[in-house]
Amino acid sequence: MKKEYLIYKLSESVKTTSKIDNDLFIKYNVKRGLRNDDGSGVLVGLTQIGNVVGYERTKDGQLQAIPGKLYYRGFDVEDIVHDLIKEKRFGFEEVAFLMLSGKLPDTEELENFRELINDNMPLEQKTKLNIIDIEGQNIMNILARSVLEMYNFDPNPDDTLPENLMRQSIQLISKFPAIIAYAYNIFRHSTHGRSLHIRHPNESLTIAENFLYMLKRKFTPLEARTLDLLLVLQAEHGGGNNSTFTVRVTSSTGTDTYSSIAAGIGSLKGPLHGGANIQVVDMFNHLKENITDWKDANEIDAYFQRMLNKEVYNKTGLIYGIGHAVYTISDPRAILLKELARDLAKEKEREAEFAFLELLETRAIESFYNFKGNKKRVSSNIDFYSGFVYEMIGLPQEIYTPLFAMARIVGWTAHRIEELNFKSKRIIRPAYRNILEMQKYVPIRSR
Repeated sequence: MKKEYLIYKLSESVKTTSKIDNDLFIKYNVKRGLRNDDGSGVLVGLTQIGNVVGYERTKDGQLQAIPGKLYYRGFDVEDIVHDLIKEKRFGFEEVAFLMLSGKLPDTEELENFRELINDNMPLEQKTKLNIIDIEGQNIMNILARSVLEMYNFDPNPDDTLPENLMRQSIQLISKFPAIIAYAYNIFRHSTHGRSLHIRHPNESLTIAENFLYMLKRKFTPLEARTLDLLLVLQAEHGGGNNSTFTVRVTSSTGTDTYSSIAAGIGSLKGPLHGGANIQVVDMFNHLKENITDWKDANEIDAYFQRMLNKEVYNKTGLIYGIGHAVYTISDPRAILLKELARDLAKEKEREAEFAFLELLETRAIESFYNFKGNKKRVSSNIDFYSGFVYEMIGLPQEIYTPLFAMARIVGWTAHRIEELNFKSKRIIRPAYRNILEMQKYVPIRSR
C-alpha cells in the first residue's frame, strides 16, 4: 500500500510541476509543435525526397491555400497513380525504387528490384519463433520488437555507409509484410482461437499481393491493386511528418538502422499520427446507425452540428478524417484513393455505403466551415477513406496502423539514408528554455 500511495503522491506532484503558463510561450516566441504562428511548419532541414504542398506565400508573406499536391522525388504522385490505374498494374515497388535511388526504374531494373524484394521477404526461423514468443495485443509493438530483433541477425548492423544502409533498407521493406501478416495470424490464434496459418511468401507476387496471400490467402485482383495504391499513397509525406522526423532525429545521432526505425514505429503508433483511420471507421459505423436517411443532407448537417458541440458520439468535438496540418483545399491522396475505392465498393456491393461516405465528406467540410465562424476552410484527408477501403478488402482493424508502417518504411529509410549522407553532419538538437527560478539546495536532514 505504501508503494501505491507513493506513486499517487508522485503523480499529484507532477500535476503541479508540469504546469507552464501559456503566455510564456508567446513571451519567448516558442514554436510549439515546431509550428509558426500562421500554422506553417518551422523550417528545420532540406530534402530531395518528398514534398507536401498545401499553400503558397503571397508577396506580402501571407499564406494562401491552394489545391494539395504531393511529390515523390519531384514527380507528381497524381501522374504516377493515374498511370498505374490506367494500366492496371502494381506500383509500390516502383515507388520504393524511386525513393531509394532518386530515379524511376526502367523495366529491367524494376524486375530485378522486385526479385530482390522477394528474395529478402522470407523471415529467419528465429524471427518467426520470436514473433510467436512475443504474442500480444498490439501488432505495432510486435513490429517494433521484431525490427530490433533483426539487429541480432545482421552481420554488420552498425555500419552507416551508403551500401550497407541500402541493404538494410531493402531488407526492412521486404520483411515488413511478412512480420505484420504473421503477427496478426498469431494474434488471431491466441485471442480468438482461430486456426494458425503461416504461409510463406510467393516469389511470383508483388508486395501487396503477397501480404494478402500471407494474411488471408484468397483475394481479388481489385483488392490487391487497391491495397497497392494505398501503399503508394502512404509511402512518403515529407521530412516533417512526426514519424519521419523521428527517424531523422535518431539517425542524426549515428545510431543503427533498426533502433531508428523502431523509434519511427513508436511515433506512428500514436493516435494523433497513424491511428486516425480506425477512428474514422468507428465514426462511420456510428453515423450509419444514427442517421436515419443516408441521403438527407439536412439530417447529416444537424448531427454534425451536435458532434461539433460535443453533444453526441464521443463528445470530443471532432469530425475524424477532416482537416490536415498542411492540406487545406484538398488532400490529393484522398482524391486518388476514391477512384479505386468507388470500383471496390461496386465489386463488394457496398455502393450505398460509399455514396453515404461521400455525402458525409461534403457535409462535414461544410459543417466545419460554418461552425468555425472564422471561415476556416478544411478538406478531407486520406484517413477519411482508407479505413473503409481496408474494411472492404477484408482487413482487420488491428493491422490498419501496421499497414501504414508497411508503406511508410519506404520514406523512413530514404530519409535515413539522406540524413546520414549529408556532407556536413550535425546532430539534431533544438533548444528548450528553462523558466524555473534557481533554488538553493536543502540538505535532506533539513527538509
